[in-house]
Amino acid sequence: MIKSNELRNMTIDEINIKEESLKKELFNLRTEAEAGRVEKPHKINEVRKTIARCETIIREKMNAKK
Repeated sequence: MIKSNELRNMTIDEINIKEESLKKELFNLRTEAEAGRVEKPHKINEVRKTIARCETIIREKMNAKK
């Protein structure tokens, strides 16, 4: 799990790259959960929350530029 402070120190492009990799991970976790092979089901919620954190911080940085 990435903390908010770590994300705030990244650039917008770095955060976008991280968000894309998290979305791919979430897709993989969901497909494993459908098949019943997920070892850590709580990981799905952690990834979802981290994606939301990324989107929030990107929005904050965009509004700060204005």
